[in-house]
Amino acid sequence: MTHDPRAKSRVLLDGPSRAPARAMLHGIGFSDGELKRPLVGVATCWSETMPCNFNHRQLAERVKEGVREAGGTPMEFGTISVSDGVSMGTSAMKASLVSREVVADSIELMGHGCLFDAMVVLVGCDKTIPGAAMALIRLDLPGLVLYGGSIGPGKHRGVDVTIQDVFEAVGRHSAGKIDDAELAEITHEACPGAGACGGQYTANTMALALELFGLAALGSGSVPATDPEKDEVARATGRRVMHLLERGLRPSALLDRRAFENAIASVAATGGSTNAVLHFLALARERGVALDIDDFDTISRRTPILADLKPGGRYTAVDLHRAGGTRLVARRLIEAGLVDGAAPTVTGRTLAEEADGAPETAGQEVVASAERPFKATGGLVILHGSLAPEGAVVKMAGHERPFHRGPARVFESEEDAFGAVARREIQPGDVVVIRHEGPKGGPGMREMLGVTAALVGQGLGETVALLTDGRFSGATRGLMVGHVAPEAVQRGPIAALRDGDVVVIDTEARRLDVELPAEELASRLAAYVPPPPRFTRGVFAKYAALVGSAAEGAITRT
Repeated sequence: MTHDPRAKSRVLLDGPSRAPARAMLHGIGFSDGELKRPLVGVATCWSETMPCNFNHRQLAERVKEGVREAGGTPMEFGTISVSDGVSMGTSAMKASLVSREVVADSIELMGHGCLFDAMVVLVGCDKTIPGAAMALIRLDLPGLVLYGGSIGPGKHRGVDVTIQDVFEAVGRHSAGKIDDAELAEITHEACPGAGACGGQYTANTMALALELFGLAALGSGSVPATDPEKDEVARATGRRVMHLLERGLRPSALLDRRAFENAIASVAATGGSTNAVLHFLALARERGVALDIDDFDTISRRTPILADLKPGGRYTAVDLHRAGGTRLVARRLIEAGLVDGAAPTVTGRTLAEEADGAPETAGQEVVASAERPFKATGGLVILHGSLAPEGAVVKMAGHERPFHRGPARVFESEEDAFGAVARREIQPGDVVVIRHEGPKGGPGMREMLGVTAALVGQGLGETVALLTDGRFSGATRGLMVGHVAPEAVQRGPIAALRDGDVVVIDTEARRLDVELPAEELASRLAAYVPPPPRFTRGVFAKYAALVGSAAEGAITRT
């Protein structure tokens, strides 16, 4: 064997000069024998602030059992997580995207600071998943990501409900369509236990994508959080990371351009979250893979929607698992020639070998064949035009109309826009514009689910459009354009919009424009004065100073 599984931990623990380090670890119960085995970091995002990561302590114990069974010594540590669902619609949401960088930085620091030989990272809520992948790419250790799993759907009057239904119920309530009692019912019923949000929202989108990337075992993520099978999935993950270590298989051997194209196809085929665009661009830049925002449009155009999943479809992530899970999705994509089945995975087998023989429940209606897709083209559309020179992202996974032309209703923050929606001031035909919510201007590029869900709940989802330099939740539906770049504080054209300006969204032509002469637009931008920074010190000020364009993944740079 040319690869030394203890290449890093030997430096930390072996020899007379490292006795002080061994003494410290003896103090918490590690034996001499355990310290002579490879050290495997087991990172969790456990938190009492959300259901998404609430099962991580239990799963970490199972992962550690698997590591020990395979001859390693696991060492558990924690990192942070911010709940998008809990923080949505408040200033707390500014912390969400920033937390991706902190998750990545903290895991990277622990990898360097503890000289782990390998690593498993347990993830749940949205930003923990790309944050974990970014860290593993930087460290380039043999490593795996284990998704804690989806929450089960709740039941409201005999119908499956998820957190998306609660947000939309807020809009229905403000429109007088439901009363306080029914809103309370839905609130209590929508989230029945541990697990991440239950549709093909950002967490489930990214979990599937990491399996197609090869950083997670195919089928491991689709097992729901509370399914008894999840414990064995976690044990198997512990054993598998030791096999990776024995072979010296690292992320740099898995994440090439082919892996990124496979992952994009999986998002397009399942009507996944637009946040994948932001996160994949960030991962590509960490890995040094050439990936452009327009690549998402190119791949999505050739990829039909094969999964009927919320928010655009009928079913939840738990239904997908029952139908055959992510292995079935991968099998369909490979059969149709939409992904490269020769791509390697963490199991040592190719993607095609892993998907071969994927189970399919008789009569299931969640995953279609490529011959009879739910929609001919995928859900990710990239727009350019006079309002988005660097690009903007819209999801067309459901029955969104392809064209909208209407007057702008301009708001300088999400709160201002939500207030107008709550007061029933938005009219059919309007284009709601929310600016100064980009990566730098927010800072933190908040998601706008509170506003979009309220519009849908009021019955305006089919007649109103929205565009923002912020983001959308994976649960967003309707004609909603996000990631408009450059953002307002970078003198992007969105900064020049005024109430009444006519905005044109043409998804078939891939255009986002305002009906203004170029000279008028330039004159307004020349006179634009950005608002003062919302934060002048601390983590948000540092983030705003370092973060780049959404069109490049909103990564921080020195």
